[in-house]
Amino acid sequence: MKLEAIKEITGKIILKSGLHIGAGDMEMKIGGVDNPVIKHPHTQEPYIPGSSIKGKVRSLLEMRSGLMTRTDGAPVSVKTLNQCKNDEEKVICKKILKLFGSSGAEADSTLGPTRVSFADCSMDEVWKGKASMLHLPLSEVKSENSINRIKGTAENPRFSERVPSGVEFGFRVSLKLLGKEETDLENLLLEGLKLLEMDALGGSGSRGYGRVLFQFDDPEVQKKFNDIKPL
Repeated sequence: MKLEAIKEITGKIILKSGLHIGAGDMEMKIGGVDNPVIKHPHTQEPYIPGSSIKGKVRSLLEMRSGLMTRTDGAPVSVKTLNQCKNDEEKVICKKILKLFGSSGAEADSTLGPTRVSFADCSMDEVWKGKASMLHLPLSEVKSENSINRIKGTAENPRFSERVPSGVEFGFRVSLKLLGKEETDLENLLLEGLKLLEMDALGGSGSRGYGRVLFQFDDPEVQKKFNDIKPL
């Protein structure tokens, strides 16, 4: 197992609908927002954690693989690999584990280290300059409630903060290739990103939040991404 290359894939994530990735702030403030979005502690600007992208891409690829029936909802692991019933299942399971890694408690020298690394996505500098010039807000507060089916009235109002549609973030992911035969891992990564574009990122995806569009700096990567049909 030899490190042949580290490939960087860069570009932008453009929000097609409001995005909510929670900050985990449990402190309630009078007149405040129930669900604030995560922000950089110094600039107070929203950003997209790399872990959020990695986790969603991995879960979508595992969902597509059909291996979730072996894991009872837990991430695919070396244990899952040992439970695969045929070579096809073993191949996709190994690819997922190589790309995203496995628990440090699991030992399998044939898999090696995690190949992919997602960087946190800060706001695109060009877009941020335009937003500053036009005085565009960097977040919005959306009110939601439930409807009483009998009375037809709104109940339980809740206020969630979102990053508005149209905001652009810089995107960077690095991919280690340990051997010349691992070029297919890039294809798997792009398939996962395509699935994410087809689905949603962050919370409340079933209510229309988190629709994103990927634009890559490399024209060849963009063409490959556009041609992918992951399902």
